[in-house]
Amino acid sequence: MTGGSAKIRLDKWLWHARFFKTRTLAAKQVSGGHVRVNATKVDKAASKVGAGDTLTFPQGSQIRVVEILDCGVRRGPAPEAQALYLDKTPDQEKKPKGPGADRVGGRPTKKDRRSLDLSRDRGLE
Repeated sequence: MTGGSAKIRLDKWLWHARFFKTRTLAAKQVSGGHVRVNATKVDKAASKVGAGDTLTFPQGSQIRVVEILDCGVRRGPAPEAQALYLDKTPDQEKKPKGPGADRVGGRPTKKDRRSLDLSRDRGLE
């Protein structure tokens, strides 16, 4: 299946390239209308893709942009999967993970909290 004219199902290629853990998850992402092939929204998992096509799809909290280099024959190890595409995803600046993410240390333990409350109570008297 190597060569310029080879085509493969979109869900199968996403699974081969290890973007999704199962082929079913890849098919759900495609059928949900979340994947674009060459800037055209695709909603059928059986859509054929080949070398030279550009895919845009969300993965986790980022939007992935990849160019297909090869169709692949199997779902092999990670180095083999990474040879199937060229990653063109723009770098995104890191955001804090949640409230208090910029705080040094961590949450106070229950014992720390009790001693803090006790010292506050003493200061009010």
